[in-house]
Amino acid sequence: MIHTAAQTLTLSSISWDFIIGGLALFLFGIQFMGDGLKSIAGEKLRDYIDKYTNKPWKGILVGTIITVFIQSSSATSAIAIGFVRAGLMSLEQSVGIIIGANIGTTITAFLIGLKVETLALYFVFLGVLITLFAKRKKQTYMGQIVLGFGLLFFGLRLMGDELSKLGELDFFANLATTMQDQPILGFLCGIGMTAVVQSSSAVVGIIQKIYDSGALTLTAALPFVFGSNIGTTITAVFASIGGSISAKRSAAVNVLFNVVGSILFMFLLHPYVDLITNLSTTYHISPMMQIAMAHILRTLVISILAYPCINIMVNIIKKVIPGEEEKIELNLDVLDPKLAASLPAGALGVSKQVTVKMGELAADCIRASQDYFNKQSGKYCNASRQYEDAINSLDAKITDYLVNIAHNSLSEHDTDEFISNLQVIKNIERVGDLTMNLNEFFELTYEDKGNFTDEAIRDVNEMYATVLEMNEMALAYFTSRDESYLKMLDDKENYLDLVEEKARQRHFKRMAGEVCGSGVAASIYVDILGTLERIGDHIWNIAKEDNEPIPMHKTLAE
Repeated sequence: MIHTAAQTLTLSSISWDFIIGGLALFLFGIQFMGDGLKSIAGEKLRDYIDKYTNKPWKGILVGTIITVFIQSSSATSAIAIGFVRAGLMSLEQSVGIIIGANIGTTITAFLIGLKVETLALYFVFLGVLITLFAKRKKQTYMGQIVLGFGLLFFGLRLMGDELSKLGELDFFANLATTMQDQPILGFLCGIGMTAVVQSSSAVVGIIQKIYDSGALTLTAALPFVFGSNIGTTITAVFASIGGSISAKRSAAVNVLFNVVGSILFMFLLHPYVDLITNLSTTYHISPMMQIAMAHILRTLVISILAYPCINIMVNIIKKVIPGEEEKIELNLDVLDPKLAASLPAGALGVSKQVTVKMGELAADCIRASQDYFNKQSGKYCNASRQYEDAINSLDAKITDYLVNIAHNSLSEHDTDEFISNLQVIKNIERVGDLTMNLNEFFELTYEDKGNFTDEAIRDVNEMYATVLEMNEMALAYFTSRDESYLKMLDDKENYLDLVEEKARQRHFKRMAGEVCGSGVAASIYVDILGTLERIGDHIWNIAKEDNEPIPMHKTLAE
């Protein structure tokens, strides 16, 4: 009877639109749910990674937990790479997060093994209700998470019924037999499939469904899973192309970890199949959960084996990808809490030194933004973003340190120093934020394939040069208290206002003369000028606030 079905069933008998559409819903569900989770967590994701990854084992734990929530090992790894680039984390620490991200991404296979798909449409219905009746952003994000979760499993359900028919096709039955005898074919197919769909979770989910239908044996199915772990590293490799050495090395560590682990288990395939089979027989584990268990157990074993070899992995990668890391040098060890408790005046001096470094990072951020404006290369935009990440981290760390200092009894002079430092770091942080706004304006222009006139470019570069000079003067005054810097800074601030006003007038004349088109570049040019002028205002405030401290009660209230 089965033989007759195999003879009558053809490729055209399978609803490929269900398979393709189901895969699309699966991938969209993962992305949609992950975006909702990231929106709720916000910058806390970066805070957790920054705060709890001082040791590799902590990095593994944090990387696992965060990836479980955001359902994207690539996103977790990207955050880690950003911290390495910003000098806030060593490459060794980032390896821990990358290992954890690989563990966390196995949770989808576990949920599939639980057959959550039977409740998929209930989650879709609930997610839509929450989204439609949400009155706050967090409620909307929650609806997005639930809806994405439902779509993910509904997509799998759509695929599953059709994928189960593959076993009835003669050619697939022959292919399954071949892969049973030559597991390397399934291994290579797993790599290729994952490289195409850019999601190991999707490929593992498909294999779970096919294996559940009986179309594949465990010996043929597991190589697909092992291969998918290599295929998923393609995303990080593509993301690192043209990036910093740190990004390339982190991506290479991810590839090394998964390639070595997958090849190791390919050599151990038959005893591993026997182990999973025995466990399944003993504990009555369903077919789909067998694949999930094999996937999770493999990743855990590789992670345990890799942990003591982290330094070896890093050294190998440094030899494969030589060169100096393009790293922002920061020394945060000087923010010693013991010094804050025993000698507040000395601690204030240390915090001032780190604040100056924060101001220098703001200058680097502005320069990278100017390069992005002139050269239209995404690498400068990314560099600027990395500097801004470092500025935000320093803002949080210096603020916490200053608050610790303020818990002690401060003299009037020390109180003024405390207030001054607090105001300065907040102005520097705003400089970083506004620089990111500039990059967003440039990105909008370049995506619209717009261009600025030569005169417009000269005016913007003149404003960039002026704010960089102002930043240098403001930091020099903050360090030395030399009053001569205030006069020069005041002159530069007035000059910046004049340049902005003249540039604005010239822009309107160009628009009136139809020299500028009606594209995005023309419409946001005034916003670019205004943002640069606001950056100048905040730089001026670095010296102004330092010269005229605000009363402490007002500062703390703000």
